[in-house]
Amino acid sequence: MKIIVPMAGRGSRLRPHTLTVPKPLIPIAGKPIVQRLVEDIAKVANETIEEIAFIIGDFGPEVEASLIKVAENLGAKGTIYYQTEPLGTAHAINCARASMTGPVIIAFADTLFRADFHLDTNADGVIWVKKVEDPSAFGVVKLDDYGFITDFVEKPKEFVSDLAIIGIYYFNSAEKLMKEIDHIMDNNIMEGGEYQLTTALENLRAKGAKFSLGKVDDWMDCGNKNVTIETNSKILEYEKELMSNYPESAVIENSLIIPPCYIGENVKITNSKIGPYVSLGNNTKIHNSNIEHSLIQGSTIIDHGNLSNSMIGNSAQYFGVSREISLGDYSVLDFLSKD
Repeated sequence: MKIIVPMAGRGSRLRPHTLTVPKPLIPIAGKPIVQRLVEDIAKVANETIEEIAFIIGDFGPEVEASLIKVAENLGAKGTIYYQTEPLGTAHAINCARASMTGPVIIAFADTLFRADFHLDTNADGVIWVKKVEDPSAFGVVKLDDYGFITDFVEKPKEFVSDLAIIGIYYFNSAEKLMKEIDHIMDNNIMEGGEYQLTTALENLRAKGAKFSLGKVDDWMDCGNKNVTIETNSKILEYEKELMSNYPESAVIENSLIIPPCYIGENVKITNSKIGPYVSLGNNTKIHNSNIEHSLIQGSTIIDHGNLSNSMIGNSAQYFGVSREISLGDYSVLDFLSKD
C-alpha cells in the first residue's frame, strides 16, 4: 500500500501564516498537519505502508527532509515529487506517476479526519465523504440504492447531493486511474481551467468501476484561520489524555492551565491563564496574559495578551490587549510601547 499526498497548493486563504511555512507543515497541537494526516491513515488502514509520496511546490530542502522523515518514522519510503504549475488535482497526481502502481490511498493535505476506515476490496475504490450544508464549494457524489456512487459532480451550481468528497480516496489499481488521467490530459479536458480528479473518477465509473462510500465521523478543515483554530481545538479534545502531561522543560509560574492544552518544550508561562484549547509551540514565552481557543507557534513572545480565537506564527512578538488577532511569522505588534 502507498499513500500519495498532493500538497503543492499556496494556502492563500491561511495567509499570513503560509507566507513562510507551507500550509501542510503548520503544526496543529504540536504536529504538522501532513504528519497527522499520514499517521492517522496508517493507523486505521490496517495495511503495511510501503511508500509515502509527497507532491510539493518549491518548498526547499529543509521541508523536503522533514517530509522524508515523516515517512521513515512510519516505516515507509519517502518520495518527493514537484508540481510546478497549479493545473488541478488530476495534474498533481500525474506528477507522482512513478509511484502510482498497485493499491494506493490519495490524501490531499489540507484536511484532518476521524473515521472508522474500511478498505472495501470488492470495490474498485472507496471515496470518503461528509454531509455538508453548502455543497456548491465541493466535489460531491450521488448514490444508488445499494450505496454505490453513480455520479461525481465538481462544485455543483444546483443541488445534486450534499455528500462532499473530503479529499481521501482508495484505489485498488493506481494504473487504472492513471489511464483515465492520461486520457483527460492528452485530450485537454478541463473544468475551471484545471484537470480535475473527479473527471477521471466519472470516466472510471462510466466504464463500470464500482466505488463504495466511506463516511467520516469528523472532517476538520485547515483552510483559513478560523477553521484551523477550530481544528486545533478538536484535536486537543480528541487527544486530551495525551495532552495532560506537560514536558519537564516547561516552566509554569503563578499561572493556571485549563485543559486541554498543548504545551511545547521550553515554554515559559508566568502570571497567566492559558486555556482551554490552546497550543503553545516550543520555546514560546507568555507573560501577564489570558489566552483561550488559540494556536501559538514556536519561539514567540506574548505579554499582556488577552486573546481568543487567535493564531500567531513562529518567532513573533505581541504586546497588547486585543481579543482576536492573526499574526504571521517574525512579526511584531506592540500596543504597549509609548514610542
